Amino acid sequence: MTLTQVNLSDTQQFSSLFLDYLEEKPALKDWYHRPPRLESFREQIEEKQMDASQRVLLTEALQKQYSQVKTPEVVTENIKSLQDSRTFTVTTGHQLNIFTGPLYFIYKLITTLNLCKKLSEAYPGYRFVPVYWMASEDHDFEEINHFLLFGKKYVWQTSQQGAVGRFQTDGIREVLESLPEPVPVFEQAYRSCETLAAATRYYVNALFGKAGLVVLDADDAALKASFREVMKDDLLAHTAKQRADEATEKIEQAGYKTQVFPREINLFYLKESLRERMVLEDGQYQVNNTDITFSKEALLEELEQHPENFSPNVILRPLYQEWVLPNLAYVGGPAEVAYWLQLKPMFDHYQTTFPILIPRNFALIINKINQKKLQKTPVDAADLFLDTQTLVKKFVEEHADSTLTLEAEKESLQKVYEAVREKALAVDKSLEGFIGAETNKALKSLSNIEKRLKKAEENNQETTVKQLESIKNKLFPEGILQERKENFLNFYINNPKFIDELLTHLDPLDFRFHVLYESA
Repeated sequence: MTLTQVNLSDTQQFSSLFLDYLEEKPALKDWYHRPPRLESFREQIEEKQMDASQRVLLTEALQKQYSQVKTPEVVTENIKSLQDSRTFTVTTGHQLNIFTGPLYFIYKLITTLNLCKKLSEAYPGYRFVPVYWMASEDHDFEEINHFLLFGKKYVWQTSQQGAVGRFQTDGIREVLESLPEPVPVFEQAYRSCETLAAATRYYVNALFGKAGLVVLDADDAALKASFREVMKDDLLAHTAKQRADEATEKIEQAGYKTQVFPREINLFYLKESLRERMVLEDGQYQVNNTDITFSKEALLEELEQHPENFSPNVILRPLYQEWVLPNLAYVGGPAEVAYWLQLKPMFDHYQTTFPILIPRNFALIINKINQKKLQKTPVDAADLFLDTQTLVKKFVEEHADSTLTLEAEKESLQKVYEAVREKALAVDKSLEGFIGAETNKALKSLSNIEKRLKKAEENNQETTVKQLESIKNKLFPEGILQERKENFLNFYINNPKFIDELLTHLDPLDFRFHVLYESA
């Protein structure tokens, strides 16, 4: 692969909040702890401390989760090392999309792995363990039940409900059989593992285990028990909402849009086939959309005896993560970075170190076929991010045999009419409106001629223009970034070294869009 980079601001794909965070604008400085720079990690390491008993609890939970998984030695050693006070983690989280879902999930994992590598080089006295935090308790099944491969959408149909990590994988086997060719890693994952969480751990381990990636399922009774007091405080005092609201209000006052909306209670009630919000009504705790209710006393008893039945939502989940991990940084996409900024006061209240927020890598892969087409229709990498109409217009003008704009002629015409206007006003000032109207009419005529010229030139370049439009549609399916639509199998099936090449070329601290051209 060969690589070129495009500034994120030139792609017109990112919010001002995200871009201002990367530029360390003063308006946002109160909503994060340390900026996303390599040198920030020295103080982060010194500050982030974790109780030895919590490290043992984490290690034991991971060892139990991996007990039925064939694990690379480096992963086993990484898990053991978490008991050491000089070991820290870098974490990314994501839903359990079938077959990995969109490409950006792969970029998240690669950013996490490569950042740990950079940290190991910069701070050799410590060990850095990359962690994938599975969102196994998420219940938004429609967001994870499909993927796009070679232009075809594959969908897993099931009537199961509740936390998706607990779903049985039987129905996915029908998807396996409909693929254009077998993919062994997924064949093994979905045929040998009973639940979606177990299958996801299997394929992530198969694809990234040799690089040391540790997969953590937070749907764990022991880990939740350690978080019990925070969940109790959320149920009774609603501190998380109060603190998150503080940041939300001030971020919005600064002119930014916020991503998440804290609730009075930021917990779901979790049972088999059930994950529903908890609400407080008339002194009773109600599980939304069910007949399940608790008194305050009964609810606290439930929390004491069964913490696994309580599931943090988008507000509390980040705190839960940092509570159970010796974590230094979180790797996420633009929306994730934005909502983490709403949580800083909550972390301060619970005296938990706020992680360094590292944007994941952004990438556009141009395969050999599209690369050959681009050689016939050469455009700058940055221009690929223009909308199709603007891209075509720019390309046609740059490749026309003569200039297609009539700006010079318009300027000359305005000078002529200005001279006429001055002469006319000396004779009769009432002619000013008439001359102004005639000026606008003449300029409009030139504009129409200009449009006809451009259209004629576009027709002259019709073959090339259609090819450019085709390339644009291939690289940006449905007008959306490739990384948000296409699955990594589009490239992995024909290039088994695809992941290794991404690990080589993507820089976790280069906050630009990586445009990667496949080698011929």
